[in-house]
Amino acid sequence: MGYPEDVLAPDEQLILHRHPHWKMLVWPVVTLIVATALAGFLGGLVWRNTTGNVRTVLLLLIGLVWTGLLVWRVIAQVIAWKSTHFIVTERRVLVRQGVITHTGIDIPLSRISSVQFSHGVFDRLLGTGTLIIGSSSEEPLEYDDIPQVQQVHSLLYHQVFEAGRSTSEQHWGGGYQ
Repeated sequence: MGYPEDVLAPDEQLILHRHPHWKMLVWPVVTLIVATALAGFLGGLVWRNTTGNVRTVLLLLIGLVWTGLLVWRVIAQVIAWKSTHFIVTERRVLVRQGVITHTGIDIPLSRISSVQFSHGVFDRLLGTGTLIIGSSSEEPLEYDDIPQVQQVHSLLYHQVFEAGRSTSEQHWGGGYQ
């Protein structure tokens, strides 16, 4: 069993598992391209205009700055994207984030009072948006960059409605006659 199945109860069924939308990775890719181009340009300047130990030190410095920038602005963002999970089961909504510091929240479907989404023109073009989950006891929780947010909204609304209907049927002793 892999993630996220290993965080579910034995009889709990996974309905949806998503990572944030790929648009979260646009700036890291831009950073990679610009940093690599700049490092190559500066490396060429250093190579042409210096000699000996000065050249070696400057090239090492450019390489270290380039590597540090990549680790900080590219690799860390890709790991953050890959380690963020939005999960819906027939019982709850789970959000898990992080590698070193792992955080998570579980919202039972029975505690959800509203499900909303928002997305601007650019988000609609990319098929993403913000999902807003209202809980009966807390302020609404917003999750940005949910892929296909309208479909997730519909699915989650359906799950909440079904969970609420089955609870009321159990409470009232069956279906409506």
